[in-house]
Amino acid sequence: MEYRQLGRSGLKVPALSFGAATFGGEGPFFSAWGNTDVAEARRLVDICLEAGVTLFDTADVYSSGASEEILGAAVKGRRGDVLISTKTALPMGEGPTEAGTSRARLIRACDTALRRLGTDYIDLLQLHAFDAATPVEEVLSTLDDLVRAGKLRYVGVSNFAGWQVMKSLAVAERYGYPRYVAHQVYYSLVGRDYEWELMPLGLDQGVGALVWSPLGWGRLTGKLRRGTPLPDRSRLHDTAAFGPPVDEERLFAIVDVLDDIAAETGRTLPQIALNWLLQRPTVSSVIIGARNEQQLRDNLGAVGWNLSAEQVARLDAVSAVEAPYPYFPYRRQEGFARLNPPPV
Repeated sequence: MEYRQLGRSGLKVPALSFGAATFGGEGPFFSAWGNTDVAEARRLVDICLEAGVTLFDTADVYSSGASEEILGAAVKGRRGDVLISTKTALPMGEGPTEAGTSRARLIRACDTALRRLGTDYIDLLQLHAFDAATPVEEVLSTLDDLVRAGKLRYVGVSNFAGWQVMKSLAVAERYGYPRYVAHQVYYSLVGRDYEWELMPLGLDQGVGALVWSPLGWGRLTGKLRRGTPLPDRSRLHDTAAFGPPVDEERLFAIVDVLDDIAAETGRTLPQIALNWLLQRPTVSSVIIGARNEQQLRDNLGAVGWNLSAEQVARLDAVSAVEAPYPYFPYRRQEGFARLNPPPV
């Protein structure tokens, strides 16, 4: 397994990490993702560690805390061998203090996560969404306190806009608070919006990307085909409405190219889609999920080899979309492009 620096930090993370959103299976949304129990979770963790996957990602909102509890039980007795990442900010209840990143909420959420995970520190805490109602200074000063107390090692964010990340980094620099070293983002062959602003920001500011849903909400597994209905067991029946829309013709054009490259390489479609991501700028780790051992082992086959430059170029071309304003001039007009060359 390749290990990479997480942004501009001293933390090294595996190129592939494991997402525990399938642990627990509570509620209408997460039950569609999976319902892995403790015994199966231990087996999946065993396989991950054998392959060098040491970073495990979860969140308090995943199955209302059950994911954290199951992950904690699955890594019990081997805490020193793993890195644990969790997230907080999204609503955990109806009360006014059950959502956001106020000082009170962050302290309580951190302590609750530590209890669920059965550990006394979290390697990486990420804010699951930007809280516009809480001053950035309050958020960062609280995170600073939690780091100084030894409860957190590193901090990051997830699903932030570019200005929200940049404002936070500026405040951190001004007051000497911990900098965000990670941004957990949606990025895939069918969802390349990350490249327009967040990727250049990550390059400039040293914020590493942890990629979630790298297979486009399950659309790049090879199970979706042109002219055929959505498989009965696809989780997209229950989860598609929560994700970004995808143009079907573009999706199937991408799948066609993935099929061609699969024939050339002997690799599966998910392995190819994941390998493409691993070659993108700023990507520190790609978070893979699995309902079972077979899916996990297939996804682990995305490392240890690389697509050729020509194959990458074909995937780049078929998945490309026109960027919106103000980004498109920098993509297609010579004067703008000379001032701001795209990431390579």
